[in-house]
Amino acid sequence: MSVAISAFSSRDADFQVRLDKLRAFESAQNVETDRRVTEILAAVRAHGDAALLEFTHRFDRWQPATATALEIGREQLQSALANIPPDIREALETAASRIHTYHEHQRQSSWTFTEPDGTVLGQQVTPLDRAGLYVPGGKAAYPSSVLMNAIAAKVAGVAELIMVTPTPDGVINETVLAAAALAGVDRVFRVGGAQAVGALAYGTATIPPVDKIVGPGNEYVAAAKRQVFGVVGIDMVAGPSEILVIADGTSDPDWVAMDLFSQAEHDEIAQAILLSPDEAFIAKVAASIEKQISKMPRAGIIRASLANRGALIHVRDLAEACRISNQLAPEHLELSVADPSALLPLIRHAGAIFMGVHTSESLGDYCAGPNHVLPTSGTARFSSPLSVVDFQKRSSIIQVSAIGAQTLGRVAATLARAEGLEAHAQSAEHRLKQ
Repeated sequence: MSVAISAFSSRDADFQVRLDKLRAFESAQNVETDRRVTEILAAVRAHGDAALLEFTHRFDRWQPATATALEIGREQLQSALANIPPDIREALETAASRIHTYHEHQRQSSWTFTEPDGTVLGQQVTPLDRAGLYVPGGKAAYPSSVLMNAIAAKVAGVAELIMVTPTPDGVINETVLAAAALAGVDRVFRVGGAQAVGALAYGTATIPPVDKIVGPGNEYVAAAKRQVFGVVGIDMVAGPSEILVIADGTSDPDWVAMDLFSQAEHDEIAQAILLSPDEAFIAKVAASIEKQISKMPRAGIIRASLANRGALIHVRDLAEACRISNQLAPEHLELSVADPSALLPLIRHAGAIFMGVHTSESLGDYCAGPNHVLPTSGTARFSSPLSVVDFQKRSSIIQVSAIGAQTLGRVAATLARAEGLEAHAQSAEHRLKQ
């Protein structure tokens, strides 16, 4: 069975219409999902641990005896780390080291400067007190996400990191626990879904409330994060995974085809797009897709993804490819070209940019170092990858000298009266020397 993936050209009369169709993603919230999530969150807020126990039994199909049984102790985390296969442990340790090193460069610093009259201005940077990390369980269990989220938080200086993860049928993913131990997660609870998000946001007798919730999840988790935003901070509400490859024809078509697969295999609405000025190369990639698809364990998902939202697009030149990429603002952008540095100044919107034919997107997912939590659905136009900055906050520092108050007080009073705020004006004027 051949792979049904769209193939068209930027020269086509209906090109923009077809591109817009590719960009379109039905992101409207599911009303029924939102209603059910609202009910779950209300129950957790009202009944705390009792609601967590009920929902864990109902949705994850196991019955903890008490709420304290939801917590996985540090000894079990360390045991998981000690007992995973040596090659997996080595890979986790290598990835963790690289992620830590990269994120250390992102730390913000406090600073001040002093004006000639002695007034001091600046900012103080402080970490969050407590952050919550949601980690999917069951079929979608990602130790790499534990490393990416937890290490960024710990490098930022977060005092306590709480992880929640569902364990369907009571089955615990040991590699996820090993990653948590390696990344320095402080406490881990076996609870998932909207109820876990509610517990992190509102707190229960067993699970403490956090300041910010990060991490991926299904539609119920995403809806819950939207609803608790404001009570707590959130990282983002992520959409389907995306990859866009710009290729000049110098790379191996088998490599590019597999790179497209690497995102298409996530789910049926993931997106994989190739832009190239070389028609012959596009044909080779199409042939490679056909050749390699049958070897993929998730071939059915890949086929559906490529048919639903994939495309092979012939463009006039690489500059046009960059313009189209900026319209799409992809989560992952591969510059699979001989001279990626020449294209980099043309790229304005992308979650992560993978430079050169040897830089597969999968390296960024696991071990290159930069965070793999990236903006999707075009939100790279205005947002950035998860970073240390997301776990720090800034407070302004203002220390006005007696001399400075004479000048600033008059300016403030004038502006306050222009806004009709007399108390503001007099507050500033009280500091003026008569």
